[in-house]
Amino acid sequence: MTTDAATPARTRRPVLVTIVLVLVYLSGLSNAALGLLVLLSRYQVPDDEVLVVSLLGAGIILFGLLTLAVASAVGRGRRLARLAVSVYLVVQFVLHVVTVATTSWDPVTLVQILVDVFIVAALWAPPGSRWFRR
Repeated sequence: MTTDAATPARTRRPVLVTIVLVLVYLSGLSNAALGLLVLLSRYQVPDDEVLVVSLLGAGIILFGLLTLAVASAVGRGRRLARLAVSVYLVVQFVLHVVTVATTSWDPVTLVQILVDVFIVAALWAPPGSRWFRR
């Protein structure tokens, strides 16, 4: 049996990329849940901060869901998906820093920041980067 030259040979996904893929899914889900909690915490802040907290919660939910939307493309090795996830996580990092500064979600948000930084570093590190070059 001959192989067609037009169809590339499929290789196995590296373990690091699989771990990152699972973390991307968990990060997207946890960001959506955290955004919902931040959005609901607007009832516990002073009246002048309600708009800021509401926008933070909505932004965290939005970028969490966007991260979930491109997660499967990361597993398939799409370079644009890796770039999109990186941009979404950088925006989420900024939103989390503002959340730490304005609300009481410090421990949960700090754990989420650490996970997001690990995901971006693993996506662009050489073992993961090789998977996205094909």
